[in-house]
Amino acid sequence: MHSVVSRSLKVFTTTLAAALLALSTPALAAAAQPGQCANHQAPPPPVDTSEKPAPGKQAPPPLAVPAVPVGGPRMAECGLVTPDGALNPPDGNTAASWVVQDLDSGAIVAAKDPHARQRPASLIKTLLALLVVTQLQPQQPIVATKEDAEQECTCVGLAAGGQYTVDQLLHGLLMHSGNDVAHAFATALGGVDATVAKMNALAAKIGALDTRAATPSGLDGPGMSTSAYDLSLIFHYAMKQPEFASVVATKNFEIPAAGGKPAIPIFNDNKLLGVYPGFLGGKTGFTDDARHTYVGAAQRKGKRLAVVMLRAEQKPTKVVDQAAKLLDYGFALEDDRATPVGQITYQAPAATPENGEPSVLADGGTGNGNGGTSAAAAAKDDPFGVTGWIITLVVFLIIVGGFVVGHQRKKALR
Repeated sequence: MHSVVSRSLKVFTTTLAAALLALSTPALAAAAQPGQCANHQAPPPPVDTSEKPAPGKQAPPPLAVPAVPVGGPRMAECGLVTPDGALNPPDGNTAASWVVQDLDSGAIVAAKDPHARQRPASLIKTLLALLVVTQLQPQQPIVATKEDAEQECTCVGLAAGGQYTVDQLLHGLLMHSGNDVAHAFATALGGVDATVAKMNALAAKIGALDTRAATPSGLDGPGMSTSAYDLSLIFHYAMKQPEFASVVATKNFEIPAAGGKPAIPIFNDNKLLGVYPGFLGGKTGFTDDARHTYVGAAQRKGKRLAVVMLRAEQKPTKVVDQAAKLLDYGFALEDDRATPVGQITYQAPAATPENGEPSVLADGGTGNGNGGTSAAAAAKDDPFGVTGWIITLVVFLIIVGGFVVGHQRKKALR
């Protein structure tokens, strides 16, 4: 009888341990791994005084780190995150963080430190552009103020008192990264502080939980933060908006004469446009604290991939050339049908906060139409949590184990 009961207990113990390990390992890895990553909570220290708070104000604390990594368990990993058995990316990539995603399905093909907190530089203008296409009409007129025209450049060259359409300014914002245009949009949206608050509300609403804008333009400021994952999510979302996708794919544009200034020719800053086969457009950025930042997308064999690079350097090769190699790498993985390492997921806002009207962003789910949600929404929908399910399983297995042991004991006594 003793040997029968011992064998039964051993089987039960082994089953219980295996079940607990299967359930708890992803959760424990997700919880433990981020703490080992560089810039887990905040970007690297600034190299200048650009993030010094205004007199009488304090810098905001770092954003909370989600308990569950947005985009899947592997998005909590440090270093390279590639499919099992895949070759490493090409040498020469200088980005501290990057993500390659499928723009149609939202699948993350490969990444490096995807949730590390970095600075966006002018890539934050993609978030501002989302706000613009949500709340302003393309032909709506905007009159540039003196303050708009006197912003720290890069600038398009707006004339104080000049009247422009939202569409014209959107070309100046995304093609030439005009800080004067970013300020003009902020003025039209209720002022800089109000616009930054709206940008951050939109980021939180769609699930970009690493992102906090400090300025509309991407110039560094107190608390500025993002991640390669978040900017991939924002760009994924933005490319669903026809006006945004059309502007970033435009190579040349001219803003008509206004305010006593001649017409302004604009040439797209993204040097892969017209050079890399199937290139769809993107955005560049740079500040001393953020270093070089980049997003770009291309189409090949019916697949659309996008790459985001943060904290990159122009040596040994230009950042755009590094981005091209990452796109090549992503397309090669897609050709090999490599298993994705994560998933772009977001919560689609149903209405703008100001007027309650349906938002042009409310498409209802992820790029693959599966109705994806942010990590925060997922946690809200499943308040019981991983720990609760583990405890339930333990209790269930203990009950089952008790029945097994009791049955074996009765059988042995017969």
